[in-house]
Amino acid sequence: MGIHIVVCIKQTPATSNIQIDPVTGTLKREGMAAAINPFDEYGIEEAVRIKERLPGTTVSVITMGPPQAEESLREAIARGADQAFHLTSRAFAGADTWATSYTLFKGIQKIMKEKGPVHLVICGKQTNDGDTGHVGPGIAAWLDWPNIAYVKKVESVDEKEIVVHRMMEDGVDVLEMDLPAVIAVVKEINEPRVAGLKGKMAAKKAVIPKWNEADIEADKKSIGLGGSPTIVSKSFNPPPRKGGVKIDGATAQDKAKALVDKLQEMKLI
Repeated sequence: MGIHIVVCIKQTPATSNIQIDPVTGTLKREGMAAAINPFDEYGIEEAVRIKERLPGTTVSVITMGPPQAEESLREAIARGADQAFHLTSRAFAGADTWATSYTLFKGIQKIMKEKGPVHLVICGKQTNDGDTGHVGPGIAAWLDWPNIAYVKKVESVDEKEIVVHRMMEDGVDVLEMDLPAVIAVVKEINEPRVAGLKGKMAAKKAVIPKWNEADIEADKKSIGLGGSPTIVSKSFNPPPRKGGVKIDGATAQDKAKALVDKLQEMKLI
């Protein structure tokens, strides 16, 4: 008997050259190429690897996003996921991490009502547009499930518990956690696969349910911009760094003296 894994993904800008609207201070998403958030690719891959070694396991993928986010869901199926669910409505737009995690939580509840128990939720560590890392732990809080972030290895998992390695600044923690639970993974956990022909065919044929706020029985006061307790007032690109001062000298001693002279000139020492 396997487990049911839900992977939460997001479609984000597929470029590092992100443009910001000088008037509103928000990201310009129109016309920008989009793809699966890079950290979420590792989440999909880890779920599929668990499925490959734990017979009977089902991998579902869910996203909250505009109609075009369906492309990322189909890509997840092409890489080995079994089914996908799309939370899409104008009412979800402008959500902060609190409202986003709430909406995904309600989506996961809907999956459980229709498909049976969920044992494990996997998220990427963070997204490349928001960079907060809040959504995974937020989903766990809404579900009232235990969670572990910065997971770099899933050592073992079965219907009752999971053992993971958590990346820390001074090493690695090995932790055991009862299921159901939520984990957020880092890029060191695996190497995402490229979709094969069989997967692409499955993705093309897949029927992906689209759920709005009524379908998931969401509290309208807790979704979208109106349900967000925080607001991004402005986004901006940091100014480029100016060139530093080069310290010259024939020897190390000469360079050290020149550095001291410069610091004294700047009245720093």
